[in-house]
Amino acid sequence: MRKRQLGKSELSVSEIGLGCMSLPTDQLKANKIIEVAFDNGINYFDTADLYNNGENEKIVGNALKDHRKDIILATKVGNRLNESGGGWAWDPSKKWITSAIHESLKRLQTNYIDVYQLHGGTMEDDVDEMIDTMESLKKEGLIREYGISSIRPTVIDRFLMKSNAVSVMMQYSLLDRRPEEWFSLLEENDASLLSRGTLAKGLLTADGLNRTNKTNEYLSYSNAELAAVIRQLQALDTPMTSVALQYVLQQKVTGSTVIGASSVEQLLESIQAYNKPFSDDVLLRAREITKQDVYGEHRV
Repeated sequence: MRKRQLGKSELSVSEIGLGCMSLPTDQLKANKIIEVAFDNGINYFDTADLYNNGENEKIVGNALKDHRKDIILATKVGNRLNESGGGWAWDPSKKWITSAIHESLKRLQTNYIDVYQLHGGTMEDDVDEMIDTMESLKKEGLIREYGISSIRPTVIDRFLMKSNAVSVMMQYSLLDRRPEEWFSLLEENDASLLSRGTLAKGLLTADGLNRTNKTNEYLSYSNAELAAVIRQLQALDTPMTSVALQYVLQQKVTGSTVIGASSVEQLLESIQAYNKPFSDDVLLRAREITKQDVYGEHRV
């Protein structure tokens, strides 16, 4: 598994990362998936304090405690559960973050987090306080680097301009190419893209056409347009999952494409697709099939 430098940091992350939100809640089943990921060279593992009310962090911590020195562990903060546990509110305050990180460290069974990410953001946030909090956590040795998970250009722009953030996590795929408009922003600020949603909820897999039957629309694609695009991608005579992964990875700004897996079989399918070679011409043709302008328009 090839690795890439994450932004301006000294961290090297695997080109495929494991998004842990989809892991089974059964510890033994989750352990098997994580072991397969680790054995196949994946070193970037991404979770959040919000996932399953913190239980996901516990599962990840249990599964990775024996590999801690060999992995890049990332989690997120900023969504505060209410007392009933049935909902949450955005809280990026210094008071909440400095409290929440100690709970994450405990659940993850570690004394530091490699990449601590703000799990959202608004233009009403006190960005200077958020950045000062992250920098303080770095000085304390509780985190190595920090980033943000957001799809809001104005929020990302302001945060990158003012901070030493090394990463931005956002949804990006052949079917959702909106982030391409902002790649120059990331490059100018020496930050890497952590891509999520690369397989577009399974639409960009071998089962993609079947999944369109259960999908009324996807972003600005109608059901008919979506099916037409999937058929054209399938006609490239290259596994669609391979095309989807390599399309994201061809971007210089990409650090890792973070995929989810709820089973060992699902994970292995993605790893095999990643390892399958094919020509650059396939990527060019795939780009033409899904070409979008900055307003999200497309042609099929």
